Amino acid sequence: MICEFCEGQTVKKKVKKHHWLHGKLYIIENIEAEVCKECGERYFHAKILDDIDRILETKHDVKEKIEVEVVSL
Repeated sequence: MICEFCEGQTVKKKVKKHHWLHGKLYIIENIEAEVCKECGERYFHAKILDDIDRILETKHDVKEKIEVEVVSL
């Protein structure tokens, strides 16, 4: 795949993704993405994003809970 921002080549990688659903923030690990080797832009297949929503809307295992600061500038 070619990056639409810098026209670099992408490669498949497993990445972490922050994901908002119903006003709640989740961090999802080991998600497959196409990642640009030049600029780092990440592309996620629509099916993967739909699967994340489906999993989060049902009972799911939680690996860890963390505290996050929200800062306004």
